[in-house]
Amino acid sequence: MSERETMEYDVVVVGAGPAGLSFAIRLKQLKPDVNVCVIEKASTIGAQILSGAVIEPQPLDALLPGWRDRPPPICVPAGDDEFWLLGKDGGRKLPVPPGMRNHGNFIVSLGAMCAWLAPQAEALGVDVFPGFAAADNIYNEDGSVAGVRIGDMGVAKDGTHKPGYTEGIDIKAKVTVLAEGARGSLTKQLIKRFKLDADSDPQGYSIGIKELWQLPAGRVTPGKIVHSFGWPADTHTYGGSFMYHLDKDRIALGYISGLDYSDPEYKPWEAFQQWKNHPMVKPLLEDGTILSAGARAIVTGGWQSLPKCEMPGAILIGDTAGLLNVPKVKGTHQALKSGMLAAEHLAANGLDATGFDAKLRGSDVMAELKKVRNIKPAFKKGLWFGLLNAAWETVTVGLSPWTLKNKADWSSLHKLGAQEEPKRDYLQRTLAPRDRLAGVYFAATEHDEDQPIHLHVADTDICATKCVEEYDNPCTRFCPANVYEMVADESQPHGKRLQINAANCVHCKTCDIKDPYEIITWVTPEGGSGPNYQNL
Repeated sequence: MSERETMEYDVVVVGAGPAGLSFAIRLKQLKPDVNVCVIEKASTIGAQILSGAVIEPQPLDALLPGWRDRPPPICVPAGDDEFWLLGKDGGRKLPVPPGMRNHGNFIVSLGAMCAWLAPQAEALGVDVFPGFAAADNIYNEDGSVAGVRIGDMGVAKDGTHKPGYTEGIDIKAKVTVLAEGARGSLTKQLIKRFKLDADSDPQGYSIGIKELWQLPAGRVTPGKIVHSFGWPADTHTYGGSFMYHLDKDRIALGYISGLDYSDPEYKPWEAFQQWKNHPMVKPLLEDGTILSAGARAIVTGGWQSLPKCEMPGAILIGDTAGLLNVPKVKGTHQALKSGMLAAEHLAANGLDATGFDAKLRGSDVMAELKKVRNIKPAFKKGLWFGLLNAAWETVTVGLSPWTLKNKADWSSLHKLGAQEEPKRDYLQRTLAPRDRLAGVYFAATEHDEDQPIHLHVADTDICATKCVEEYDNPCTRFCPANVYEMVADESQPHGKRLQINAANCVHCKTCDIKDPYEIITWVTPEGGSGPNYQNL
């Protein structure tokens, strides 16, 4: 067996999102002689970044003081905020909760912002490598993290090597910084190996599904920010929408469904499409066109689900650590702050990760999460209890003497017939896209069909037997890209087998999170594969 080619750096960063890039920039500002590289699985920087996104600008002010003079391509000052409770036929405007008041903030495309940050990192001497998927962690003899292994290129579906085969290199570093976003595949391995979650609740997630629309002239009010909750979610499903008015007659809109939902028949993508056809939303979108679309898991466990964020040779930052503030619907400022904090810690401690977890927990990043720790978990008891509790926690600034618990999202589905199913009060919808496959087109997702399937199902017999009976194969509904299908096969006990349409995958990670048997594992496909989002 030949020795793999190796590159050596002082620090390797996995993921060119806001956390990874802010870390790299800050470290080079403080220690220009430190060698840093950032690797990113997407074909270009920002191509797989998806977020609302309204950002608080203070961390950017600290990182790049002159940024407002040369802002990212989409950067619209926040205007009026609206907050609505929707019913099927109308809605009621409510007072805007304190955390959702956006005066002084900016609406951005987070993908475009990362593409704007990357050259600024490179100008400081950071090596940024898009199209390189970190497929595995590597370890030193003492068990500490030694860096990452880049996935091989040119492997056929059957495992043989195609003519263009290239063996992935090992990138070794004194410190590995995991900034993979929600449910990072390498982070998942490290949390298990180092028992980083031994003292925390299971992490919680939501799925955010987003579209960017071009509308007829005059309909958009640049800077306007509208959030809603209520219909189409029932009172036991955590769900809500966002609508952000951009420049150039464009509007960003999306729907977030908590992955702690219990109804096995729930369809997050369909809930989004239903909301678009609500009488208060549809007139805005009619005669418009979709420019791009996508989906991504969002980490929503909060303070009580934070794993230990350091281990020998590596640290976790940003959404990989789980720093999103749910009531604010914001994580970018937390990602930027955690990246900068990590850089400052390593710069001051000779690139020794020891003590970073304590520093993070003692910072305002964690103080912000602690104040709101009980808001999302309370919605498990229903919409009205959740709203009442949110008001209480807001008034008391999170000083309640209790901390509500989180349980794993995969465990929350009830079995068919175990509870009365909610009545889906759905509309006949007319707006595009008509189905999930049409939606995948707008994600511009690309995978070489002849590569190993990157969605590993440990036991497909469960899918065709137990799962059919107990849950009616929820993977066929929770995936926003129609990756999982049960197709006719007379050789199977129920006359069906699981078909995985891996080329559709938009890398949202929902299947890795929500599968009730925990038998689906998402691994990185060949570098450069996946969605190519434009301005999401």
